[in-house]
Amino acid sequence: MKLHPVDPKELTPGLLQAFGTKNALLTAGDWEHCNTMTIGWCQAGRLWNLPVCTVYVRPERYTYQFMEDQDYFTVSVLPEGEKKTMALCGSRSGRDMDKIKECGLTVRYGAGGAPFFEEAEAVLVCRKLYVQDMAPECVVAGQEKILPYYGEKGGWHRIYTGEIAEAYSAD
Repeated sequence: MKLHPVDPKELTPGLLQAFGTKNALLTAGDWEHCNTMTIGWCQAGRLWNLPVCTVYVRPERYTYQFMEDQDYFTVSVLPEGEKKTMALCGSRSGRDMDKIKECGLTVRYGAGGAPFFEEAEAVLVCRKLYVQDMAPECVVAGQEKILPYYGEKGGWHRIYTGEIAEAYSAD
C-alpha cells in the first residue's frame, strides 16, 4: 500500500488506538538531517478549534534538539510487523548511529520539509503551536503512579502541541 493524503478528521480516531500497542515514531529535522524515536505518549484531538497532535520529549533525547530547531514534526505509525524497528528506535540514540538507515526506512517529506516514513500505515505532519515543560509541582493527583517515571530515567518531558497540517494513510 502507498501512503496518500487524507483528511485528518478521518485518520485521528483510529490513530489513537496505536499508542500503547503499536506505538509510533516521532521524527523531526530537515532535508539534510533528521532523527526519529519511538513514542508511546501521544494525543490527537482539537485545541483552539484546530486539529492538533501533542507529543512529549525529554531534554536528554537526541530528537529534542531537532524538535527545538524545527517548526514541524511528524508522527508515523508503523505496521505491527515492525517490532524490531520500534525496539531499535526506542533503545538506541541517533547520536551513535543512523537509525533510519539501519532500519531500512524510506524518508518522505511533508509540509515544512518535515520528514516521515513511506513504510507507515498512518502519518500526521504537524506545525508546532505550543511548547511547555512538564513539572512535578503540576502533578495534582496520582503522584505514586506518575513520579516514578522520573528521576533516574531523566528529566521531565517537554510538551509539543502541533496543528495537524497534513495526514497520510496507507488505507
